[in-house]
Amino acid sequence: MAWGLPSTTSLARFCQKLNRLKPLEESTTETSLRRCLTTLDLTLMGMGATVGSGLYVLSGTVAKEMAGPAVLVSYSIAAVAFLLAALCYVEFGARVPRTGSAYLFTYVSMGELWAFLIGWNVLLEYLFGGAAVARASSSYLDAIFNHSIRNFTMAHVGIWQVPFLAQFPDFLAAGVILLASTFVSCGARVSSWLNHMLLAFNLLVILFIIILGFVLARPHNWSADEGGFAPFGFSGIMAGAATCFYAFLGFGVIAASSEEAQNPKRAVPMAIIITLSLVAGAYILVSTVLTLIVPWHSLDPDSALADAFYQRGYSWAAFIVAAGAICAMNTVLLSDIFTLPRIVYAMATDGLFFKVFAHVHPRTQVPVVGILVFGVLMAFLALLLDLQTLVQFRSISVLLTFTFVAISIIVLRFHKSPPASSLGPASPVGSEQASAPEPGQLRPALRPYLGFLGGYRPGAAVAWVLRVLVASAITLDCVLVFGGSALHLPPWGHTLLLLVSSVVFLLSLLVLGAHQQQRREDAFQVPMVPLTPALSILLNISLMLQLSYLTWLSLSICLLIGLLVYFGYGIWHSKENQRELPGLLA
Repeated sequence: MAWGLPSTTSLARFCQKLNRLKPLEESTTETSLRRCLTTLDLTLMGMGATVGSGLYVLSGTVAKEMAGPAVLVSYSIAAVAFLLAALCYVEFGARVPRTGSAYLFTYVSMGELWAFLIGWNVLLEYLFGGAAVARASSSYLDAIFNHSIRNFTMAHVGIWQVPFLAQFPDFLAAGVILLASTFVSCGARVSSWLNHMLLAFNLLVILFIIILGFVLARPHNWSADEGGFAPFGFSGIMAGAATCFYAFLGFGVIAASSEEAQNPKRAVPMAIIITLSLVAGAYILVSTVLTLIVPWHSLDPDSALADAFYQRGYSWAAFIVAAGAICAMNTVLLSDIFTLPRIVYAMATDGLFFKVFAHVHPRTQVPVVGILVFGVLMAFLALLLDLQTLVQFRSISVLLTFTFVAISIIVLRFHKSPPASSLGPASPVGSEQASAPEPGQLRPALRPYLGFLGGYRPGAAVAWVLRVLVASAITLDCVLVFGGSALHLPPWGHTLLLLVSSVVFLLSLLVLGAHQQQRREDAFQVPMVPLTPALSILLNISLMLQLSYLTWLSLSICLLIGLLVYFGYGIWHSKENQRELPGLLA
């Protein structure tokens, strides 16, 4: 038979493969992993993954270069922005208590291809993020020894002047990652215990900073003589908020560990909310005392907290702060190494990634192959890449992930729930859903006014309007971020584009709100859908557009490599593909 163009049927079947969904098996509790983590364990893991370089490094950078004493306002705004993303994670963590985090959330709502890309993106996020934390930790440790490690390396290895690469290889950072990987491979209980020990010391140091900081506080440092409370104005506060967004990264470890939680439907939402509340409070209080101890313009951005106490003559306190910083960053590193192989495990279990990474050690009950392989890759990145490159890449990866999680919330909310039998015999939800209108349909009260939307099958209109919402959000953010000058538009054109994109965004929200949603009483749900996830999408895209074009180029190359892996392996070995084969062969 001669080769020719693929038939329409073949193309349709291929597209169906890309968009097939993973069944939402909410009642499934069987797992190869050990369910040993309590709510307290998950909360401490979330705090350990969050309180690190964002507190000990970013606070000084934002205060001196962006916001001044108003850094506490920047942290507050970033906390609110992060709350929007956290609420989406809370709902999914309660509905889908399985390992996989954003990857699994996307798989059950948007389809296989998007799920793989997000899983691949999350993999890169933790890979680069762990390397960044290791480099920051090694810098603090090196500073305690008067930079003797850096000087020795530069003298015997040399200095590199290559874009993206560090000036010298950081062997200490690579060694710290390999040591942390060894601890994590011993099991969830061992890594959780080590995380608790390091976090306990870090929390004592934070409490020490707050108490001694208020004792040494000088309100004059906020006066007009020192530049005032907000020397860089509102724009500086917002720029600081965009940077402080990085400080809250890490709570995804809670959602990724839900399959090892004893009671995931209760423990995961509680742990995420408690973690975000405590971390936001710590950041705001510490940033407040930082600018009260010494004037904001005299801070050292690289080690602001330790340097502030040193300037006031408390060198012993500066040493304690430096030790706390090292412990904090190592808890973040442990969390990254703990989470990354579990994402890979979830993908490998579904057949989208190489099967060897689904292997669980029979004694420790952890995905040991993923821990060792990606631990070595993370150490290699920390050895060679520049810290700023690592931080920016993690930022864009996280923002992209949050955007897809917010979109997934909207999609899943307007989809029909699983049959009542899958929710358990004692669930009261089934009877409520039987009498309620089907999710995705136009609300009965609005049908006389929006009759042109009533002819679509349930969910079809929602899918199209959601695409319009995302497109209008991208357009609106481009106009707001780049302005008329960067887009080379006349003033009237800039104003018109801003007005049109805003109106389309708001109309999309109204049309989505006119459709019936799922209503659940047995699990947490994000309030004010679709407004809350839509605002999260808008904010995340805005922050992504403020990153450099080189970061976007790096992300594009990495996603292209991911597509090669998916089309070369994942699409053919997917569990969903194996389920379809008997039907195709029949």
